[in-house]
Amino acid sequence: MAYIHAKTAAGRQEIEDRARRLPPALRSILLMVDGQRDDTALTALLPGLRAPDDALAQLSAMGLIEIVGGSAAPVVAAALTAGREQDPELYKRLYDWMSESVRRHLGLKGYFMQLKVERCTDAGSLEKLWPDMAAAISKAKSPALANRWLEETRALLQADPVIA
Repeated sequence: MAYIHAKTAAGRQEIEDRARRLPPALRSILLMVDGQRDDTALTALLPGLRAPDDALAQLSAMGLIEIVGGSAAPVVAAALTAGREQDPELYKRLYDWMSESVRRHLGLKGYFMQLKVERCTDAGSLEKLWPDMAAAISKAKSPALANRWLEETRALLQADPVIA
């Protein structure tokens, strides 16, 4: 399966300020990485840009691009809600966040996802929906947005103090 690449924050910064002084061919490939093209499409561009065969690997090693889709598509950290599955405040926060995310990112296409959210009765079951939600956002919008949604969702939980 092909991988989809997107620029990291460092990659976007490099496009703006050229601080690393990348060779023109690598810079051109970096410009082509958009979170939509897979590595097959990007690799097909290499000869025309006179870029090295390992251009994607070089950009990845420099931290300028990352895999956001394909067979490495969004990986969800395990059990951030562990021990707090029955916490009603955590459930409400996650329920509100996920419902708003369906509305904002999926619109009417998110009808069935919203039904899944409605069926959840605790924070743990909402967390188990994250991969489905990320996949739906990736398909409807972009893999990069899906990854950003997962990061924001994790941050939402990590900012929550554990109630003893």
